[in-house]
Amino acid sequence: MDNLKQFNNEEIINFIKNGKVTVADIVDSGICPTCFDKQNNHILYGDKGDKMIFENDKFECFLIGNPRANGHTAISTKEHYKDMMEIDDIICKEIFILAKKVMKALKEVYNAESVYLCTMCDGPMNHFHIQLIPRYSFEKRGSKNFVKTRFEYKEDKEKLQQLRRKLLRY
Repeated sequence: MDNLKQFNNEEIINFIKNGKVTVADIVDSGICPTCFDKQNNHILYGDKGDKMIFENDKFECFLIGNPRANGHTAISTKEHYKDMMEIDDIICKEIFILAKKVMKALKEVYNAESVYLCTMCDGPMNHFHIQLIPRYSFEKRGSKNFVKTRFEYKEDKEKLQQLRRKLLRY
């Protein structure tokens, strides 16, 4: 679909429900998919409450619903910023300190050898977020881990609770 900005929210929601609009269409139309999702009852990504490992007034940190590795996590700002260049230095410092703590927790809970950090806010519109992708000892090192095949998230309540407990102190 060319430009969704010509339609109202209800029309866009109907397009989504009928499979005529994808997240990529929303991004290409200059609409932030994360903000749209939050404002419209999680129509794009679904409710992440069962995957949330940390949340405060500035950030939310959750396990990815279609991960590239067990423990694949996103940290997102609650306020809209298109990319890292738009965040102020205080938010930048805070999100990277949080990322460091989450990386340590992921490494411990999932017994990962390393945890990769990346931010890929791309396209006409996005919402600043950081992705943390664990790498395990049996995997090769390198950037190909950023594009591993995604799979369906399988809930592990014990690991989820361990992560939540470790991040409670943040």
